[in-house]
Parts: sequence; structure tokens; C-alpha cells
Amino acid sequence: MALMDFIKKQFIDVIHWTEEADGVLSYRYPMQDMEIQNGAQLTVRESQMAGFVNEGVMADVFGPGRVKLSTQVLPLLTNLMNWDKLFDAPFKSDVYFFSTRLQLDRKWGTPNPITIRDKDFGAVRLRAFGIYSYRITDPKLFHKEVSGTRETYTVADLDGQLRNSMIAAMTNAFGGAGVAFLDMAGNQTAFAEAVKKAADPMFAKMGLALDTLVVENISLPEEIQKMLDTRIGMNMIGDMNKYTQFQTANAIPIAAANEGGGIAAMGAQLAAGVGIGNQMAGAMMGSMMHNQQGAAPGGAPGAAVQGIGPAPVGGGGSAAGGSASIDDITATLEKLHGLVGKGILSQAEFDTKKAELLAKLG
Repeated sequence: MALMDFIKKQFIDVIHWTEEADGVLSYRYPMQDMEIQNGAQLTVRESQMAGFVNEGVMADVFGPGRVKLSTQVLPLLTNLMNWDKLFDAPFKSDVYFFSTRLQLDRKWGTPNPITIRDKDFGAVRLRAFGIYSYRITDPKLFHKEVSGTRETYTVADLDGQLRNSMIAAMTNAFGGAGVAFLDMAGNQTAFAEAVKKAADPMFAKMGLALDTLVVENISLPEEIQKMLDTRIGMNMIGDMNKYTQFQTANAIPIAAANEGGGIAAMGAQLAAGVGIGNQMAGAMMGSMMHNQQGAAPGGAPGAAVQGIGPAPVGGGGSAAGGSASIDDITATLEKLHGLVGKGILSQAEFDTKKAELLAKLG
């Protein structure tokens, strides 16, 4: 009796698999040298498929459900074996279970920028990343091309291959679409569909189906992104003349507030920043020449007040010349006061210049 019990234990009569660990794609049922009993029960659960391999050949594949193993359900295996015992004896065969459920939240991305030819920017270096999901749809092909005879084959074992396939598909999709980077970045759903279409054949060759693909981000390297930001800003500005005037208005109070500033320093800084310093200098020189022409005949050609103002009083000047000098000084003070109101001169600079001009009147 003990011998019969021992013999019965050598024959497998129930075959099933529950996923004890997450991420297993293929699992070989541990039979070793044990045999499958004729009439044994095969249980395949939802999200699974089972395949029988005999002498290295995948003979039959079963979907979810319970199956009683017999010649009626294993015709191909029977033909391969050429059995003449009407399947009365136990048989030996490797049994593989395959997980057909979705493998979710798989990451993909470009570890390094890839060079793409863009119709707007020419050759650009592009980065992208996202997630995707897939499942096994053809266990026979997956066993032949990917998992082979390994006891277990996991999602992690396949991640690198699939990730590189995704990058290749993305490159092909971007290059073949003829769509500019800005359009792709603005419509990531359409870009994802293009990448999925390019990747589907790669997955199918391995017995897989790419279920969903999500593009979370498309970006350019930092230095190119800065140039793009500048270009976008210029497009938003539109009128360059108005932009120059805006920059000038911002630069004037900054230049006037700098230490050792004043009109001369302000003009130099504006010339460097927005190219209008020469215009301001010309206007100032015109004012100075006007003041010199209104000076007394006895006044020296360079006797005008330093920077802005009329020629000094005296030195052979006539009464009319003195009167003209007072008027010029008054007009100059009014102009300087207007510059204070516009923020071009500070109040302290105005007070200093005012004291200098009034001192000329004695």
C-alpha cells in the first residue's frame, strides 16, 4: 500500500498557479521528472494562459478555465508523441503559465538627449518621458522569442528592452511625422498616439500588445530652452520700436541712480543697452551750443556752465548779455526740474546744479 501511495504521488493530477510575487510574466510549473496523470485537472485563472511544451515545442495553449487533460484536449501533443497507447499512460511535459494581465505604470524616457531634425529649429536635442502599459497576447511567440526555458521571467527582465524600443519608436515617430517640436509639445496626446503606432510592431514581434502610452513631458536642453523662451518673448513683443522705448524708460532711472551718475553716465549706459545714448548726447550738445551763442561777446568759447547751463556772467559782457544769461539760467533750471519730475535726475543732483548756476549770478 505504501508503494502504491508513492507511485501515485509521482503523477501530477492538479496543475495550477497563483502569482505569489508581482511582476512575473512567465512561470514554469515545477514538475522536474514527475509525470502528468491522464485525466489530471488543469486550472487556468483569469489573467493567465498555460502552455504545454514537449521536447522543446509548444504543443498547446489553454486560456482561463478548468480543463481535464485527455487526448481530446491535447490533440497536437498526442500527434507529436505518436502515442499508440490511447493516452492511457501518464505523460511528461513542461507546463508554463503566462500572466496576461496589464503590466501598469512602466516608465520610459530618454536617459540622454536624442538628436532630432525639426523643421523650425533644425537639428535639436530632445528629451521626453512618460509611462506605458502592456500585456502578453501570444504566449507561444513570447515563449519562443523572449522567455524561453527560464523558470521565471519577470517584468524587470524585459524593462530595458522595452524602454529602448520606446525610444526608437519615439525617434521614428518624431522624424516621420513632419510636425514641428512646438506642435508636438503642445499636443502630447497626438504625439503619444504617433509613438504608440510606431512601437506596436516591435511589441507584436515579442508576443506582446502595447495597451496605453502616455507622454508626460517633451523638452529641450536648458540652453536651447532659454533661446526658445527669448524667441517666444520677442514674438509677444511684436513692435521692436515700442520695445526699445520700454527698455529705455526702464534704464533711465537706474542709470541716474548709479553712484557717480548724472546725465553723462546715464547716456553711456543707455548707449550700451539700447543704442540711444548718441541721440541724448546730441541733444545735450545742441543745448550747450545754444547757451554758448547766448553768452556775452567777451566770454570764452568754453565758458558755458559745465554740463548744462549758460556762459558765466561778467568778463566783458554787456548788460544785455547779463540779462540774457539770467534768462538762460532760469530756463536751464526749469529744464533740470522737469528732468527731476521724470526721474532722470535726483533731487540732490538738481539741488547741486541749481546752487552752481545761482552762484554764477554772484
